[in-house]
Amino acid sequence: MATRSDQLRRSERDELALRFGKNLRATRKRAGLSQEAVSFRAELHRTEISLLERGERLPRVDTMLRLASALSASPMDLLDGMSWEAPIQSEGRFKVGQGKDDERKATS
Repeated sequence: MATRSDQLRRSERDELALRFGKNLRATRKRAGLSQEAVSFRAELHRTEISLLERGERLPRVDTMLRLASALSASPMDLLDGMSWEAPIQSEGRFKVGQGKDDERKATS
């Protein structure tokens, strides 16, 4: 049975996956590349790119580095809007907020 802590962590994981996917898609679009082109450059299957962009999967570190390189971007571009809040007296947690692309859309 999942504990409250497990459920919260699953929720955080889902938010991180969605944010990462949004960042990946925006970075790919800015680079003018298709999922197929990114998958070829990163040596990943195209369905992996699709799953990541839809927020259905979180990448491993090596996958994130491959993607950043394939997109001629920084890994930080893919992590935009995500951070870790270190615990002071309780458990730490991830923080997912607006990224650069969200700010650009708001001012357009």
